[in-house]
Amino acid sequence: MALATLPPSPTLSWDIFCRVIDNFGDIGVCWRLACNLAERGQRVRLWVDDPSALRWMAPDGHDGVDVSAWLTSTDFPPPGDVVVEAFGCDPAPAFLAAMAVHGDQARPPVWINLEYLSAEDYVERSHALASPQMSGPARGLVKWFFYPGFTARTGGLLREPALASEQALFDRAGWLASQGLALAPDERLVSVFCYPGAPLDRLVASLAADGRPTAIATTPGAATGAARAALAMAGGDAATLRQVALPWLTQGGYDRLLWASDLNFVRGEDSWVRAQWAGRPFIWQAYPQEDGAHGAKIGAFLERSLARAAPAAAEAIRDWTAAWNALDDPAAPLPAWTPPALDAAAAAAQAWRAQLLGAPDLATRLLAFVAEKR
Repeated sequence: MALATLPPSPTLSWDIFCRVIDNFGDIGVCWRLACNLAERGQRVRLWVDDPSALRWMAPDGHDGVDVSAWLTSTDFPPPGDVVVEAFGCDPAPAFLAAMAVHGDQARPPVWINLEYLSAEDYVERSHALASPQMSGPARGLVKWFFYPGFTARTGGLLREPALASEQALFDRAGWLASQGLALAPDERLVSVFCYPGAPLDRLVASLAADGRPTAIATTPGAATGAARAALAMAGGDAATLRQVALPWLTQGGYDRLLWASDLNFVRGEDSWVRAQWAGRPFIWQAYPQEDGAHGAKIGAFLERSLARAAPAAAEAIRDWTAAWNALDDPAAPLPAWTPPALDAAAAAAQAWRAQLLGAPDLATRLLAFVAEKR
């Protein structure tokens, strides 16, 4: 059922708990979820142990979202109607105990553990499973596992109701000019957001191979430093390339960078999802895990997202994804990002986005799930 035909959801109060570990993906996902729920008439309290990234990610805040400090000394108010712990972050014992008391007096909060996104088969098996609490401060309550995903038997993907219409009205040239990113004629734009260790030297070599002018827009941190070093090492061989070191962008600004770019390199979860909605060619760097588990996660996503892609495009994206995630031989040649290669990758990205747009988004599914459990 299309979002526009859905009956309005009753207004509920939500407590979303987020613990920032070592990157911005956790708070990025939680902020988008909080805003998405608020736009649908929900009241949201976002409890976060380190809200510093929101100063640049969302400097203007959002109506209906209250950001509160989650500290050991926090004196929590009574729990709301729904409690979401992001990525198994374990809300404070005192808050869990209050949830259990609330449950004895009236209707207990619906308790959701929002998990990480994956295309692997276990997601369908694990989504919507119940975890009764047999001991501890939450004894007697039920926690429900909610898995984002790419199929009807998962929790879907975060997507704002107005996303498609905003993209349709996007003024690429105007936005680039507002960011000081005006491009020369025939100059392509490549955005890079990566973890340390991404092979920027191989990317520089590939972009320089066909001699087309290219602006490489890098996000603060690993991407900016690695691109600067790779360009310096390439020297005259990269004469047609230039780097644009970006400041921290708001979430809306980063989305528009993805829409404006001819090729996007993204990482983690939040930027990965946003690249899929952008409908532009992209290469994803998964969060590296010591046991190599990210390899299976990457493989499952490529298998699903490239199932209908043209063989040449699928092969190029697979080769680049393996290189970008250090899963290949670093001496192996990589496909050049020529105009035909970019066109083929763009067609694959747009077909995948169209497939995803045909399914309900995560907030829609989450609201329905909560209504069922209440």
